Amino acid sequence: MTVRQTAGAPSVLITGAGSGIGAACASAFARAGYRTVVTDVLEREGEAVSAGLRSEGLDSVFHRLDVTSSEEVYRVVSTCEGDGFDVVVANAGVARRDPFPEMNDVHWTRTFDVDLHGQMRVFREAVPAMMRRGRGSLIALSSTRGPASGCGEHAHSAAAKAGVIGLSRALAVELGPHGIRANAVAPGFIRTAQSPDETSMGAPGLAGCMTSVPLGRVGEPADVADVVLFLASDAARYVSGQVLVVDGGLLVRHG
Repeated sequence: MTVRQTAGAPSVLITGAGSGIGAACASAFARAGYRTVVTDVLEREGEAVSAGLRSEGLDSVFHRLDVTSSEEVYRVVSTCEGDGFDVVVANAGVARRDPFPEMNDVHWTRTFDVDLHGQMRVFREAVPAMMRRGRGSLIALSSTRGPASGCGEHAHSAAAKAGVIGLSRALAVELGPHGIRANAVAPGFIRTAQSPDETSMGAPGLAGCMTSVPLGRVGEPADVADVVLFLASDAARYVSGQVLVVDGGLLVRHG
């Protein structure tokens, strides 16, 4: 994917970049010429992604980041942002299957603390420098569970992902006058480290999804990463407050 960037060396911070969509985003941005800050609570996986990019001569660094900790978010952003990030991709998330009658407060709160509150924390720390520069792009990873579809036994995830969309739209309105764009990406069925997890969808469930997708396949992380890169680029310079669905046509069939 060829994307025209602004002059200089743009920078991006990506959360949850040790695997799946986050790792694919790190690869896409690094290859597009970004200084790529890879973060994840999983240190071995995150460092491996960053090291792989550096081995190709690309500009990448890894920092451990638990998005549930305001202190860690402050430390990492203040250490890495320089005069401000051009792009922040809030991707960190958790997924597990919990039948609603058995849902406990710990699982509900944990999902919100990572999937929604974690995005707020990272954006909150990065925005002041973006405001000083008069530009920036915030990209929030949601899910088709957020804007349009329900999903049994994932009420906590669906509610948090809907909140992500509300957050991104509110920030688009509030921060637009400062030259900052905010958008969300809503992936459908994507083959990631979480999707085959027995606590979430399960491998048989993911395989069965193919029959529901008009394009006839489960999405790959790179399918989402290319859309995220587009939203960060000058090609999307007048796009803000939007939710781009990346689902192979799933919602069109069932919407």
